[in-house]
Order: sequence, then C-alpha cells, then structure tokens
Amino acid sequence: MAIPVSSSGTFLSAVFLILLNTAILGAAHFWSPEKHAALFVFGDSLYDPGNNNYINTTTEYQANFWPYGETFFRFPIGRFSDGRLIPDFISEYAKLPLIPPYLKPGVRNYEYGVNFASGGAGALVQSHQGFVVDLETQLNYFKKVERKLRRKLGVGEAKELISSAVYLFSVGGNDYLSPFTFNSSFYDKYSKKEYVGMVLGNFTQVLEGIYKIGARKFGFLSLLPLGCLPGTKILQPGNTGACFKEVNLLMKLHNRAFPKALQAIQSQLKGFTYSKYGFYTSFSERLENPSKYGFKEANVGCCGTGLNRGVYSCGGKRAVKEFELCDDVSEYFFFDSFHPTEKAYRQLAKLMWSGNSDITEPFNLKTLFEL
Repeated sequence: MAIPVSSSGTFLSAVFLILLNTAILGAAHFWSPEKHAALFVFGDSLYDPGNNNYINTTTEYQANFWPYGETFFRFPIGRFSDGRLIPDFISEYAKLPLIPPYLKPGVRNYEYGVNFASGGAGALVQSHQGFVVDLETQLNYFKKVERKLRRKLGVGEAKELISSAVYLFSVGGNDYLSPFTFNSSFYDKYSKKEYVGMVLGNFTQVLEGIYKIGARKFGFLSLLPLGCLPGTKILQPGNTGACFKEVNLLMKLHNRAFPKALQAIQSQLKGFTYSKYGFYTSFSERLENPSKYGFKEANVGCCGTGLNRGVYSCGGKRAVKEFELCDDVSEYFFFDSFHPTEKAYRQLAKLMWSGNSDITEPFNLKTLFEL
C-alpha cells in the first residue's frame, strides 16, 4: 500500500496545479486560424478531464481524490487515470495547450477548444441518468460556446474556428455497461440489435446537431472490449475472471454497425470528414500480449480490490472502502477497475494520431487536423 503524500509534496502539488490552471486558462487568448485547429471533446470517462468535479453526483462518477492523477499531475484533478488521457496527448501532438473542462469555474476562453466529456455519460439519456452530463446536454453546452465565440471573435472568425476545429468523441461504452451495473429495465425492453440501433441513432443525431453549427472534422473510436475490463469481468455470473461475453457481443454489434452509420452521415452531410481509430483492436492486442507493449500485467488493475482488483474501490471514497495500490503503475495496463493507465493511453493516443491505414480509417487524426 502506498503511503500518503507528504506535506511538502502537497505544497509542490498545489504549486504545480496553480501553474497548470494558469497555462490552461491563459493560453487561449490569441487565436489565429492560420496557427492551429481547435479541439472540442465530447464523451465519457475515457475523455473526462474533470467535469464531474463540478456537478451534483456521487464519487462513483468522480476521480478527484488520491491516488488519481498521481503520475503526471501529482494531484487528483478529476481524470479517471493516474495521469493524462487520450485528448491530453492529442492536444500535445497538435501543439495545443491542455484542453480544459467546460464546467471548471473560470474557463471562459474557448479559442483552443474545450472539453465537455463526463464520466459515466452515454448517447442515451437513460445511461446513469441524473448522475452525469449526457451527450445531448454536452451538445447544448457546445451551442453556448459557439454563441460566446461569435460575440467575442465576430461571426466570420468564429465560423472559421468552428469549421477548422476537430471534434473528438468517446461515446457508447456506458450505454452497454449501465444495464449490468445501474438499471436494466430500459435495456430489457429491446433486442440487442434494437438497443444498438437506439444508441447509434442518438449519437448520430448529436453529430448532425454539431454539424449544423458548423463542425466538419470528427474523430471517433471503435468501442473497446468492454467485457474484458477487470471491473466488468467481476460482473460475469459465476465470477470466474473470464470476459463478460454478453457485453462484448454488444460491443461487436456496435462496432460492425458504426462504420455504416458514419458512411450514411457522410453521404448526407456535405463536407463531413472523419477519422476512426480501431480502439477495439489496439486494446485487445495489449490485453492478449501485454509484454509486447511493455506491460507486466493487463488482467489486474493497479488500484482496487477483489478478484483482479475488479471491485471499483480505488481511493476508498466509493461504496467499498478497501483498496490496494500496486507498487509500480508503469507495469500495469489498467489503473483502476475500468480505466487504463497514462502509459496505456499514451500508446493508444499515438496510434490514433499517426497510425497507418491498418488501424485508422480513412486516415489518421494527424491528417484530419491538417485538412
């Protein structure tokens, strides 16, 4: 078990956090369309930089306590990992500052973009309803940002910023997980195919809404093998440690239907351009052969308790208070029961950014930024 941070460490962490906030809040004052494309982020805990710190929810949907954030930030700022997430690395590769959470008090400059993602959110309002910022609400927040940009920059410059920006999404996982962890009554009314159709239908409606505001460049992930996370495997009847087959079946149905949905949108919406990263494949490869990618452990979380540390108790602030913390997070693919480590996210973000046509289609995110 790791020891608590010392008082001197706490002071240095506070100084670092002040400098980080200054960089985030102050970097977006001088926007020039020739210099960069902004980054707007939507989704769930894979992308949430701390929005859930500022909503009325429970600690089940928050990560603003130790040991979250310890590797990079040295302070728990709300990211569901030990450090940075995929959008943080993408902003670095695109030569942007860290993209701030929309709900963070004091965030008013949006020229480099902003992040609306909320841990636990899905395409369906019913997914963790009342505890998260659902995708439709995230769209409404973006509409407010666009109006503020028009007032600040003028109509023409705001339009240019919106159209040249890239829009990242991580959506769908919670829609397929929440029936097994939160409430199955809505899910039980439909066949698997019908349910996947509803998730994609809601998602595409939001995409169309963002497109109508002026967005043209979108970055997507296929869904990860959700049934093989430590926190999902422990839900499997019999608790054998095997992947939860029903959840993975939903992932596969979604991932087969999603490219067709994107092609349909592209045929209907002029100028709609996207990059889709094969997240399922990259994720699965690391779970199946961790040593090839520099990990010693890909079945057990670094932080949690129970079988494979699959009980979602990291930090001791949730329903279960007991938790264990690994000695060396760099050896682990998973930080807690559901979320990868910064090391894992760095690898995945790099592939999303510059991966070849085997893993990104029709091109990678770097190319999308350059369009």
